[in-house]
Amino acid sequence: MSRLGFSFLVLTIACAALTLVGPEQAAWSGFVKFGLGLFGILSFVSMVLGRRIKFDPVLR
Repeated sequence: MSRLGFSFLVLTIACAALTLVGPEQAAWSGFVKFGLGLFGILSFVSMVLGRRIKFDPVLR
């Protein structure tokens, strides 16, 4: 997994934890839910793109 994909995954987990722990009526809960969706989609896209790009170390 790339560094960018790993950082998106960590941000997704952090937003999920804040969603579960924080109060529902907080002013920032909407931003946290938006971040959860955004970082979740970005981590999924980075993992899919990372799988498709393959590096062949053997030069032919």
